[in-house]
Amino acid sequence: MNKKTYVPDQKFVIANRKWHLINAKNEILGRLSVKIARLLTGKCKVYFTNYIDCGDFVIVINANELKLSGKKSTQKNFFSYSGYPGGLKLEPYSKLMVRNPEKVLFMAVKGMLPKNKLSRKQMTRLKIFRDGKHVHYAQFKINNK
Repeated sequence: MNKKTYVPDQKFVIANRKWHLINAKNEILGRLSVKIARLLTGKCKVYFTNYIDCGDFVIVINANELKLSGKKSTQKNFFSYSGYPGGLKLEPYSKLMVRNPEKVLFMAVKGMLPKNKLSRKQMTRLKIFRDGKHVHYAQFKINNK
């Protein structure tokens, strides 16, 4: 028996990429982030290899209607630190969801991916829009017949 493991080349992976449209209306942030992370990494594909970028493109619409479970919207804070003394900024998720819901979803998905060059490349294929309008109609119609 001389069985070999199939490893796809990058041309095959790029040719088989699809576009996924996800409506975030009334979805819980963590559960939606898991679905998006799986699509970006390509773990749902048969030919998934962890060192090859096998993932698809993901378009998320209605990001402003995301929900947080429990009391996270009031109790959980978004941290940003400039690196200087006194440079810590805290913002509750309730205010951040009003100001910039795209950032909340982006950071949640980013935290679920491995911290390496491959994940930074995968995050470029995530397109998040605040309302139901997006500019990727042409790609979506061509690739998903």
